[in-house]
Amino acid sequence: MNRRLNLKAWLLMLPALSLLIAFTHWPTLKTFWRSATWAKSDVAPSQFVGLENYGLLIEDPVFWKVIENNFWYALGTVPTSIALAIAMALWVNGKIKHKGLLRLAYFTPTILPMITVANIWLFFYSPDIGLFDQLLRAVGIDGPNWLGDPDTALGSLMAMTIWKEAGFFMIFYLAALQTLSPELYDAAKVEGAGPWRIFRRITFPLLMPTTLFVLINALLNAFKLVDHLFILTKGGPNNASNLLLYYIYETAFSFLDSYYAATLTVVMLVALALIALAQMLLFDRKIHYR
Repeated sequence: MNRRLNLKAWLLMLPALSLLIAFTHWPTLKTFWRSATWAKSDVAPSQFVGLENYGLLIEDPVFWKVIENNFWYALGTVPTSIALAIAMALWVNGKIKHKGLLRLAYFTPTILPMITVANIWLFFYSPDIGLFDQLLRAVGIDGPNWLGDPDTALGSLMAMTIWKEAGFFMIFYLAALQTLSPELYDAAKVEGAGPWRIFRRITFPLLMPTTLFVLINALLNAFKLVDHLFILTKGGPNNASNLLLYYIYETAFSFLDSYYAATLTVVMLVALALIALAQMLLFDRKIHYR
């Protein structure tokens, strides 16, 4: 009986497993293999070169610049998006008027296509005629070249990402807040605890499982930006806003070097896997309450 049930279970999972293997596991294994080979072109026979591609990667100054950009991009977007998401969730979970409209307003940037968001912010950042320059000119300030200046290009991308992602993360926090027992807050108020103490001692600790989930997704998103870069800066000026995934795309489809692109992809996959694993191992046991 158990064997029949197991067989039925595997048969039910077979379509999903087939797609998972065909479009996830097999391409991943092929990418690892391709990173260890090289050929003059994609149509020429490839030869095994071992870690030679990784040696080229270590000597690539653009790669290190991209890694630095990605570090600052993640550091600037992830904590800010999470903090804003918590603040917005607390506000729209309270007793305020037009709560539904406010939730919709916060969530609207999330449902917009990435290309649409990039074009909206391209208008905001346009020199002279853009929204930000117009607002600054109204108070007598000349706006910078937001996307054309190496000092502001990456920060401009960060602002756009925070605007788009904070509302998405808010939904998870809002759902978590609605599962918390009101009795905890009533008991805290009886003891004379203020709003900040209640948040610090009750709300935030109980939101930590949600925060771990959001943190992992936010870090993964920080390494997946391509669409916005393609529309806004194309990694410029002088790689000041170039990020790892866009550099992979550029290497594969602009420079037509799929072998080096595979090497970069392996580095990104390993880095993301280590980050997610470290978060789960270091924080998972500390933040789940039983």
